[in-house]
Amino acid sequence: MDTQRLAASAERNRGPILEVLRRVLPPGGLVLEIASGTGQHVSHFARALPLLRWQPSDPDAESRESVRAWVEGLGNVLAPVELNVLKRPWPVARADAVVCINMIHIAPWACAEALVSGAGELVGAGGVLFLYGPFRRFGRHTSLSNEAFDASLRGSDPDWGVRDLEAVVEIARAAGFGLEEVVEMPANNLSVVMRKGG
Repeated sequence: MDTQRLAASAERNRGPILEVLRRVLPPGGLVLEIASGTGQHVSHFARALPLLRWQPSDPDAESRESVRAWVEGLGNVLAPVELNVLKRPWPVARADAVVCINMIHIAPWACAEALVSGAGELVGAGGVLFLYGPFRRFGRHTSLSNEAFDASLRGSDPDWGVRDLEAVVEIARAAGFGLEEVVEMPANNLSVVMRKGG
């Protein structure tokens, strides 16, 4: 049985995301990816950034199987682990960076809070928390398509929805991260780079 899943959006955005990661990730060390999904992202990033070790994770067993299929043969990718941000302790004790792509809008707000607090416990001074996805800015959607997407998300689950970037930055600040950079990305998404203070 073929366990390798394919997401068209991941194929489209992996290149632009990689260009940001090249600049902001440390030259070496361990990168924990939260909510790895299909595994397309971690496979692409690990090939392009071979000096980093990558730890994929996902709470979903079928997603972890897809990740395994995507990263087969890559020596700098560890076996995917089961990780639900709400369940402590996490199965990873430390990391030099945490990457999370397209998760916090399809999860309750408590998951965003758990993500940043957990990342704050894992990474030391200078460590990076990288988030990617759609965000509201200054109380407004950045595009009509994001507004429609937000409505559809909330229609599926009222606890989901496009988050206010300022609220995310605030909870990250409480976990020790300062906002370093916001990069506008294709399809009205943002890359948000936060760095742990000393």
